[in-house]
Amino acid sequence: MSEKKRKPKPAVKPSAAGKGGAAGPMNVDFLQQLVDLMASNDLNTVELRESGRRIVLKRGAVQSGSSSGPVANAPSHYAPPALSPLPGTPSAPVDEDAGLTAIKSPMVGTFYAASSPDAKPFVQVGSMVDEETDVCVIEAMKVFNNIKAETRGSIAKILVTNGQTVEFGTVIFLVKPS
Repeated sequence: MSEKKRKPKPAVKPSAAGKGGAAGPMNVDFLQQLVDLMASNDLNTVELRESGRRIVLKRGAVQSGSSSGPVANAPSHYAPPALSPLPGTPSAPVDEDAGLTAIKSPMVGTFYAASSPDAKPFVQVGSMVDEETDVCVIEAMKVFNNIKAETRGSIAKILVTNGQTVEFGTVIFLVKPS
């Protein structure tokens, strides 16, 4: 590939960039070809990797719609202005879940509120639980595992639905301690 031509190529092959000193990735002509390629194809980012080297070129800001030209990026140290509460209003929003204890899924699987489709749920909002109370079943690899509350109080919120897949650590219930 001749790098003396100024006509933009339909594609730039990174393998041509790594051969020899004149055609290396830090060659200004090669970089200009990449910039021309980005502009002609309305690309925001080009990343090349070869022989342990990496080049990333970015232009403008990534946008959901198309743009006719580059857009300036916001400075990296920009922070939005802090909002001050109006006089007579609370200074912070009230967290309605503050003070509640989370019951988290100990595994990945499918959450079931009852032991079978025709059985009533183990617990409902308002149900009293203790450390040994079964609160749900989680199916993992065709094995049904009863999950214990491991806390004492009343169920304040049920955060998942029957049949929903849960991940390890997913909060499934919130309990108001007693």
